[in-house]
Amino acid sequence: MSPNSEKLQRIVRDAGLDNILQLLTESVSSSDLNTLLLEVFRERIRASTASDLMKRYQSNRFVHPAVVNPIEMKRLEIDVLEIAEKHAYTPIQLSPVAPLGSCSIIAPADQNKIISALRGTEAVADATNLLALHICDLIKSSKASNEGDFLRFSTTHRHVRAQHFGDASGLFSHFHVFCMVTSGKDKGSYRFEKQAIWEHMHVYQEIFQSICNAEIEITLNTRRSGYKDPDGLIQRVMDDKGQSSVQVVASGSRDNEENQYYQGLQFNISVNIKGQSVRIGDGGFVDWPQQLLQNKKERMLISAIGLDMMLLNGMK
Repeated sequence: MSPNSEKLQRIVRDAGLDNILQLLTESVSSSDLNTLLLEVFRERIRASTASDLMKRYQSNRFVHPAVVNPIEMKRLEIDVLEIAEKHAYTPIQLSPVAPLGSCSIIAPADQNKIISALRGTEAVADATNLLALHICDLIKSSKASNEGDFLRFSTTHRHVRAQHFGDASGLFSHFHVFCMVTSGKDKGSYRFEKQAIWEHMHVYQEIFQSICNAEIEITLNTRRSGYKDPDGLIQRVMDDKGQSSVQVVASGSRDNEENQYYQGLQFNISVNIKGQSVRIGDGGFVDWPQQLLQNKKERMLISAIGLDMMLLNGMK
């Protein structure tokens, strides 16, 4: 049962519209529902005053400015995107909105933790989902192919999420991220997985070495479903390290073992700053293109780091 079920039941009961949810979700088309809601909001705004607007601004945690220096943020964005581009990740500027359900349809995300909007959109809560949609659209429309070489994209984006973080240090309603997505095909022997994950790790290694003269540590959490032989996957990844100087450790922790967001393994990125280890990002394999393109051969690796966290921890 949804945590909002009791509240919804009270609302429809008090309004005398017991079947309103069923009518709006099953009997009204998406375009008609959009038209209806647009008119509802228009009428509500017509009845609002400047004083009402001021109160909304003061009480809404989603609309207040960030605490980071915007000039430092823009410079950091350019730095990380240029480093990724050197490693063959094409930089792309994404829209501030995504199709409605971008996070909750293909991944186990709660739609109530995302700011749903009208016209079939939602505020971007995870740019990797939007990058995945872009890549799958390129493949489906034959504008690009991942048959030979991988498709690699990177972006920076300001996310907004609806969950309440309270007074948790370093967690905000909106925050900047840098992320990468790699798309390829399964060609056996975990060839995609091995190459893609080490490419991501080497990008992050260069980012933190060049920007803040710091080393990263990668922790591989192997307790993820989605692969028939997760132990074999992790072993192949570790065996493929070669001459890489990235510090990688494998964790057999069963924490969040039921987390179905990542497939096979998840990797966490930590950086040592002033003697303190700070977790700055994570990544892993996802089955989104298999769902979107209906092709079990599709493979995808996503990852992201928090740019606000970097600036607030003096990593620039």
